[in-house]
Amino acid sequence: MEDPNTEPLPLITEPDEGVPGVIESERGLARAAEALAAGHGPVAVDAERASGFRYGQRAFLVQLKRAGAGIWLIDPEPFSRLDPIQQALYDTEWILHAATQDLPCLAELGMQPRQLFDTELAARLAGLPRVGLGAVVEQLLGVRLAKEHSAADWSRRPLPREWLRYAALDVDLLIPLRDELSARLETQRKIDWAHQEFDHLRTFDPPSVPRSDRWRKTSGLSKLKSPQKLAALRELWNERESLAEKRDVAPTHLLPDRALVAAADALPRTVPQLLAVPGFQGRAAKREARRWLRAIQAGAGVEEFPPPQRSTGVPPPPRTWKDRNPLAFRQFRTARERLARRAAQLQVMPESLLAPAVLKQICWTPPVVLEPDTVATALAQHGARPWQVNEVSAIVTVAMLEPDELTDL
Repeated sequence: MEDPNTEPLPLITEPDEGVPGVIESERGLARAAEALAAGHGPVAVDAERASGFRYGQRAFLVQLKRAGAGIWLIDPEPFSRLDPIQQALYDTEWILHAATQDLPCLAELGMQPRQLFDTELAARLAGLPRVGLGAVVEQLLGVRLAKEHSAADWSRRPLPREWLRYAALDVDLLIPLRDELSARLETQRKIDWAHQEFDHLRTFDPPSVPRSDRWRKTSGLSKLKSPQKLAALRELWNERESLAEKRDVAPTHLLPDRALVAAADALPRTVPQLLAVPGFQGRAAKREARRWLRAIQAGAGVEEFPPPQRSTGVPPPPRTWKDRNPLAFRQFRTARERLARRAAQLQVMPESLLAPAVLKQICWTPPVVLEPDTVATALAQHGARPWQVNEVSAIVTVAMLEPDELTDL
């Protein structure tokens, strides 16, 4: 709880140099690239998307700031790629906050860093209790950022000036924030850990989920038990996805997941029955009612429905291990508890010390011979970085050789 006698931190509502105009022409893009190339030091980068409004995750605004160049706001929509910006910043360190959110949409524009500093990831490694941009700025720089438009429809044109002010503030303090975090990591002797994490993040290519299986992520799917209802949901999801892509709107903007699940559960036979389903309202529900009904009928006609196929080598959920593999269950529980204690000593989150997926994998499919070298090799093969292997291999080895007995049976 905050001390009521404490003076509130200063509120930053606009960058010191003001809010620049938005670059929308080839000439403007060339001017931005020239200025950024002439700047010095790292470059702060951010992107705004229109999640919940438009189809996909493309960027609708790119913000950059570099010492000696100032802040630049670029509208990507008039351009197929932003190659001039990429060339201008080719050998420059990029600073992003929560880079996993922005790197994919920047890559679609031809923008990919060769050096990266992620201030959110650095904050996690430094042991900060809160790692959102606003919270980290408050903790380390002693000011507050005006943050009001993170969920806005950034595809809107023209963009309101107050939104541009918000967007400019997202990069305005990233450079001093990077310097503060870097100094803190140096003091904690974690800067090498951070650089390993940044390189992993910059080059990591997450496995893509085939479109044919993405419908299984629908919220509420677990309530559907019969093959016909599951097939109806799949067909509804595919129809919604196709229509959303065609119209360039977010799928949930057409129909929410709960409406799809309710319709698949009810299996209506007529349009009036469909429109009476709870949550199945709105313009897209009514105008495209026959489309949705055809999808439901196509699914309702199936006789069998295949279960989801687990990726080869991926372990089942640990909650099922107690009966299927009691030893692995004990090893996992023991290692997880000891890693949590070590993480607390190092002032990092347990998932930063070792990804849960890596721990699950090595406990479910351990090396034939359990010793520090074989465990270290297996950890590295499963994606652990060198600093993580160095910190956890002995802990995991001992936990697997001498797992604790279960006391909560």
